[in-house]
Amino acid sequence: MLDVFERLALAAGREVMRVFHAGCAVDQKTDSSPVTEADRESEKIILAGLRAAYPDIPCVAEEEASAGIVPPDLDGAFFLIDPLDGTKEFVNRRTDFTVNIALVRHGVPGVGVVFAPCTGRFFSGRPGRAESLEINGDYEIVGRRPVSVRAAVAPLAVVASRSHNTPETDAYIRDLGAAEIVSVGSSLKFCLVAGAEADVYPRFGRTMEWDTAAGDAVLRAAGGMTRTLDGKPLVYGKRNQSDDADFANPHFIASGKSAGVGA
Repeated sequence: MLDVFERLALAAGREVMRVFHAGCAVDQKTDSSPVTEADRESEKIILAGLRAAYPDIPCVAEEEASAGIVPPDLDGAFFLIDPLDGTKEFVNRRTDFTVNIALVRHGVPGVGVVFAPCTGRFFSGRPGRAESLEINGDYEIVGRRPVSVRAAVAPLAVVASRSHNTPETDAYIRDLGAAEIVSVGSSLKFCLVAGAEADVYPRFGRTMEWDTAAGDAVLRAAGGMTRTLDGKPLVYGKRNQSDDADFANPHFIASGKSAGVGA
């Protein structure tokens, strides 16, 4: 399955970069977020590949979900797809956008890939093994190395985003006495923790499950965990929530082997 994910992420990333270089119109979805040809074409590639390889596993994809297309039954395994995480970065000609594909089993993200086609960073994870992949100019995998979370040493390195920062995030970083790293899009933040480039990623702002599942899968494969503010593992497949939309995440903290990084 991971081989299928990697192949589809590379194909989708190639198409995303074609649109990136050619330019495209930007439309607005009903929630006022942007959507482009790159989002749509990437999702078509991924969904076609997944449905051909695994016709019995339902798919939840961002653009289909925005159009009201969601499988009725997600009790077992299902795929979560964000064909272009970071559309705003893509539109603004920044490099921090990714292609995300994940498998969720009984609420747990178990297999995932995160590919940043503009920078070439590529991470994959399955139970017990996470890897950083090396990609050549022909979108071929030419190298792999295992990654794992590190044992935290003070001051902790916190990865956070200025574009989605909140007062709660600032307060959390201050309370940790940590050094802040401001860098990449949401899914890659999980991967920085997974790859021992940071210790903790706090998110006190809105995310959807397709934003986080693939990166979360990589982090868990690398020995880390994503927990809600009550200390419980973040779960997936959330529907009929009394206080939020289907598939909306609560605030969370993703961390490696960091002692004392709870909420």
